[in-house]
Amino acid sequence: MANLEELTALIEPVVTDSGFELVRVALIEGPSLTLQIMLEDPATGQMKVDDCARVSRKISLLLDETDPIDSEYMLEVSSPGIDRPLTRLKDYDRWAGHDAKLELRDAIPLNGADRKRFQGPLKGTAGEDIRIEVEGLGEVALPFAAIRTAKLLLTDRLIAETALLLSDEGADDIEEYEDTDDESGELKN
Repeated sequence: MANLEELTALIEPVVTDSGFELVRVALIEGPSLTLQIMLEDPATGQMKVDDCARVSRKISLLLDETDPIDSEYMLEVSSPGIDRPLTRLKDYDRWAGHDAKLELRDAIPLNGADRKRFQGPLKGTAGEDIRIEVEGLGEVALPFAAIRTAKLLLTDRLIAETALLLSDEGADDIEEYEDTDDESGELKN
């Protein structure tokens, strides 16, 4: 099987030259092998379908020329999606304030118990540590190198922010309403 670091080094220049950033390269085994490549527009953190298709064609040509994978595989080029994986240290700063779910490679002792999974709002980074607010524990610093998987959790706030980033004209105005005390039953800003 191909080395992910070598595949990443091969693919990343094509992605960068196309004006995008590489989020993740993964080989996923299943009924068939899939080479999954996630890209993002640095301005929005997402990708448009046409851009995925354009970059996919370029990557496909490169892979056909270099043949780095010794078995048959499917190529999948996509956006990381709204509830995206967090794969780079800068992702934790970019998405600070949003809820995430993290799993460590190995459990660590915290408050007298071993813990491997964490969920809560991201607080950014401090050096090579990820900061996350965890209910019952407060803010916890976790070494980036110790994280096995991490992803954003789908929330209304994340959806609204992503819609605003993706829109050329801005998202529809999203307003929060409070119930009124009057008898009209109307909602007011």
